[in-house]
Amino acid sequence: MADLRINLAGIESPNPFWLASAPPTNTGYQVQRAFEAGWGGAVWKTLGDPIINTSSRFAAVHFNGQRVAGFNNIELITDRPLDVNLKEIYETKKRFPDHALVVSLMVEPKREKWHEIVKKVEAVGVDGLELNFGCPHGMAERGMGSASGQQPDLVERQTYWAKEAARTPVIVKLTPNITDITATAIAAARGCADAISLINTINSLAGVDLDSWNTIPHVGGKGSHGGYCGPAVKPIALNMVAECARNSKVGIPISGIGGISDWKDAAEFMLMGATGVQVCTAVMHHGFRIVEEMIDGLSNYLDSKGIERVSDLTGRAVPRYTDWGNLDLNYAVAARIHTDTCINCNKCYIACEDTAHQCIERIEESGRSYLKVREEDCVGCNLCAIVCPVEGAIEMVDLPSAGVSMSWNERQTAIAKLKMKGA
Repeated sequence: MADLRINLAGIESPNPFWLASAPPTNTGYQVQRAFEAGWGGAVWKTLGDPIINTSSRFAAVHFNGQRVAGFNNIELITDRPLDVNLKEIYETKKRFPDHALVVSLMVEPKREKWHEIVKKVEAVGVDGLELNFGCPHGMAERGMGSASGQQPDLVERQTYWAKEAARTPVIVKLTPNITDITATAIAAARGCADAISLINTINSLAGVDLDSWNTIPHVGGKGSHGGYCGPAVKPIALNMVAECARNSKVGIPISGIGGISDWKDAAEFMLMGATGVQVCTAVMHHGFRIVEEMIDGLSNYLDSKGIERVSDLTGRAVPRYTDWGNLDLNYAVAARIHTDTCINCNKCYIACEDTAHQCIERIEESGRSYLKVREEDCVGCNLCAIVCPVEGAIEMVDLPSAGVSMSWNERQTAIAKLKMKGA
């Protein structure tokens, strides 16, 4: 059986599955129940000066019959007194000494404020700190959260202030509401962060009620932008994790967050560079017990691959991730339709005919009708296989190479050399 233990920048955990800083980690009661269920760690809901939250505060985006494809919130940091939180953190760590207990922090961008809260939280025996530079609403309007997280100089400066007082590892949580997340990741590293976590929520509006014209959610007829998370954000989060993992200027461990719903999602994040993962929306949707299947699924996967330690998974796919300009322009694939499993729904034909490259034909032969791809005209866009409702009915197959491997960058270099010779 594979060893699922991880060590994130000195923070040890019995498995890579942590609860993210969010409503599920709001109280000691919740975190302790989560640890009993099998979660390896938890990031306590963000502490700072207690605030007043609104009612209502959550909304969801449902798609094609699937509940909670995306999740939106306008909730802020803890609305519970700091001393109450600290008492429960102490009790939780004492009861579960082998589980990772990290506390999320957010204060004004002032050195003395960071020193004060870091010392108070570390005094109750935490394993690490996570600096919340990601909240896109409410706190940002007060100069905190993403208002700080969008400015590399503030990320670096505040990280350094926290590190001045900290005796435990410091994780910096990054906002995705930025053009280039590696800029703030590098800034966190310059500020001496021990690790980064990403992504925080994406600025969003869940929807508008077409009867009342109120935003969703609304507070007495008024609405606000909020933070978007859940399965819908996974591709965005996975890309940002990969960008940080392959950037040598970042160079510190990553805790992956964003749309992780099962062990497969977790494995993908780890392959793209994450040491461990944090989960929120899936727990809010299904409860703490989902971690049991996550642990079993990941363990079985590692066994099937002959991988002894989950830590050996981290970053294994990063070398395969590159810029578009490095992709082989002569690599070719084409679609093939397996007529024995095709149900003749024509979804692939319509998609190709209307929105792709018109290379699927209807064939009438010996009293039967079937679909066939003209492989010489197929560009291998994958659209037909994507829209096909029958798993395996359309296969993307490799074609003989049209020439030697050559990327766009290599092509441009070769053209430049030819021009120099002809000059």
